[in-house]
Amino acid sequence: MIFKKLAIAIFAIAIGFTPVFAQKKKATKKQETLTDRQIWLNEMDKMVRPILYSLAKDSLRINMPQTTSIHVDNKEHRIKVQYVEVLGRVLSGIAPWLQLEGGSDKEVALRKQYREWAIQGLKNSLDSNAKDFMRYDIGGQQLVDASFVAIAFIRAPWLWENLDKKNQELMMKSIVTTKRFKPVFSNWLLFSAMNEAFLAKFGYEWDVMRVDYALQQMEQWYVGDSMYKDGTSFAFDYYNSFVIHPYLAGIADVIKKKTGSYNGMFDKIKKRNERFAVIQERLINTDGTFPATGRSLIYRGAAFHHLADMAWRKALPKQLSPEQVRGALTAVIKK
Repeated sequence: MIFKKLAIAIFAIAIGFTPVFAQKKKATKKQETLTDRQIWLNEMDKMVRPILYSLAKDSLRINMPQTTSIHVDNKEHRIKVQYVEVLGRVLSGIAPWLQLEGGSDKEVALRKQYREWAIQGLKNSLDSNAKDFMRYDIGGQQLVDASFVAIAFIRAPWLWENLDKKNQELMMKSIVTTKRFKPVFSNWLLFSAMNEAFLAKFGYEWDVMRVDYALQQMEQWYVGDSMYKDGTSFAFDYYNSFVIHPYLAGIADVIKKKTGSYNGMFDKIKKRNERFAVIQERLINTDGTFPATGRSLIYRGAAFHHLADMAWRKALPKQLSPEQVRGALTAVIKK
């Protein structure tokens, strides 16, 4: 009998089963299977909480590491401007979620907390007496960073509506301040245009020429199959997704409500947006890997900015279902 049990045990181990007569172990708690949405929320919370919590407590400058790449050309300057930079990248990323309503009780509570942190954080960033006061006139990089703050408000009007009038004016003046900086002859033209789109959306005077110049020049830089050059030469990198397509789509959404002058161009932009979304989805392997090519690869979370933006705006082409895109982007996050 003992031999028979031993033989069964060896067979069970060989094929991967635990024999029924094995020593009883303490029952382990079954790990909860997370939904895709929970995975996304957990990742967002992990990345964003340290920033917005600290900013809401007026302690971002105290808590945020002053670390730069060894290859950076101006370390002191980059540290000075990093606070507006992180504010813009964080808010532009979570703005669509902040604008939403509903969800599970846990998600609703989390959104409520983040809304409170975002509003208080913005107020601290605009208060010249606060430790986390942020200037927008330090250097040209802030033209870039202000545009990410601008697109956050465009994506989440809730943020604007819940700022008091005084802070709305301070925010507007901060973004206007960046007009003193000449954009680099590249995708930077879109940063200037996005700042103008922000002004246009919220009823302020805006510079048509800055928008027109960016749109006309990007049209000149279109090279085909939905891709644009980033300046005078083409590079196969992710800047079409980091900036170019999402910014063109965002600018178009605002400006088409102000003038019909660009309707023909906006129709072309829409078709290119759709085609590039297909290309982006095809770049993602089943295990969440994707080609590592081009500069700024450290912006891993933004490599598929355009694909996510198209899904959020419900603008995906018929070749892509929302479920398909969610699955692809979830694979990237989990990888």
